[in-house]
Amino acid sequence: MIAINAQAKLTVSLQVTGVRSDGYHEIDAEMVSLELADIVTIDPDGTGLAFDGPFSAGIPVDDDNLVARALRLADKSARVTVTKNIPHGGGLGGGSADAAAILAWAEFDDLERASRLGADIPFCLVGGRARVRGIGEIIEPLPFAARDFTLVIPPFGVSTPAVYRAWDSLPESQRHLGVNHLERAALEVEPRLADWRERIQRASGIEPVLAGSGATWWLAGSHPELGDELREARVLVTKSAYLRR
Repeated sequence: MIAINAQAKLTVSLQVTGVRSDGYHEIDAEMVSLELADIVTIDPDGTGLAFDGPFSAGIPVDDDNLVARALRLADKSARVTVTKNIPHGGGLGGGSADAAAILAWAEFDDLERASRLGADIPFCLVGGRARVRGIGEIIEPLPFAARDFTLVIPPFGVSTPAVYRAWDSLPESQRHLGVNHLERAALEVEPRLADWRERIQRASGIEPVLAGSGATWWLAGSHPELGDELREARVLVTKSAYLRR
């Protein structure tokens, strides 16, 4: 058996630059790998998929799971157990990181095909810090920058497909606002995000940024004291990191 770190990613900035004729959204984003990571344990002699760990509840283990789809893409079979330390539905690329760990184990490095599974998977294969364009398959590595981040994870998730559908429905004047172009659409899909943004800003004095499609909000720097102020949320302090398999 082999155990692989599947590191979370943080989308520091995100522009949605267009929609292709096949419906895929094109982006121009800066992403960084985090120390926060799932552990993907692979037994090449077995079959099946299981999840444990603090964020494992409710994750489906059917053939549509990204790990199962990554195995099919790489034409591999294995028994895979994922210890979930990355919240799912939080915009931190946990499922994509798990799928990327499978592809890395299988020595699969076709970023364009990997992007068809999920836009974050190519970055999770490359890791570090990068500019990410196209539908996620164009990765331009950037110099590593050591940074601390505080993640505030509300007690609910947000559907990425629903957020992109909401972005499509926004008036043109509201589609390209702020550091994260998906933030306005995510607030349409999940109005409770607005309350959390206000609570985080009151507690920290800093306006937070939505991580990808949400539901996680992030702040630059280390703010562990927010855990006392925002008890219903999970507050994690983590660092940018090189990709470590």
